[in-house]
Amino acid sequence: MAEQQRIHPVVDVEAPAAPTVPLVPPGSATSEKGSMIQHPPRPQRAIPVIHSRPPKKRSCCCKCICWTISLILLLLIALGATVGFLYLAFRPKLPKYSINSLRISDLRLNFDMTLYAKFDVKITANNPNKKIGIYYEKGGRLSVWYTSSKLCEGSLPKFYQGHQNITKLDVSLTGQTESASTLMTALQEQQQTGQIPLNLKVDAPVAIKLGKLKMRKVRILGECKLIVDSLSTNNLISIKASNCKFRLKL
Repeated sequence: MAEQQRIHPVVDVEAPAAPTVPLVPPGSATSEKGSMIQHPPRPQRAIPVIHSRPPKKRSCCCKCICWTISLILLLLIALGATVGFLYLAFRPKLPKYSINSLRISDLRLNFDMTLYAKFDVKITANNPNKKIGIYYEKGGRLSVWYTSSKLCEGSLPKFYQGHQNITKLDVSLTGQTESASTLMTALQEQQQTGQIPLNLKVDAPVAIKLGKLKMRKVRILGECKLIVDSLSTNNLISIKASNCKFRLKL
């Protein structure tokens, strides 16, 4: 049997050797014994994400607050300037009042222990203002008190008082006080001293007239503390001392 012919590959010694590809995956290494050591992967850096924010509303709120405060300040300044101008132009003064005379028409204790009193009071009202008139409106009251007990009360007339005017008023007062036996005893004991303290209280709604302008209503509140010598009926009573104080209530 014929010997078979063998074919061997020819190796080119001068040809460059092909590059060897490592069989170890990237990121790993081999130990001395040839075993593969796996290194942990490197952490990746987080890329910050910038979100677009809606426009703030604080600027609008601040502008509204600033405008409101500025408007209030301007109104206050204008009001102060108006009040100052009116004060300098009119020079307002409170009216003055005095008690001219006091007469007791009736003062008795009834069988039901009620005290009946009737006083006649003459008052002088003085308006010292040169450019201000006073309208005395309906509803004014005048009352006479002994300590904390009201003896009688009457209505003030409705009238207009012009500039620098003096007006005299006659006011009739009547009243009844229940369970007044103790009060009548105290009045009789006080009369023996010749000094009886009485208090006249005034509550009068008025309207001020500045030039041709009639202002809104205000109230004149006041009291006159009197010391009289007697409470005898149908006699002119002497007023030994009088102290009157009045104020405006808006």
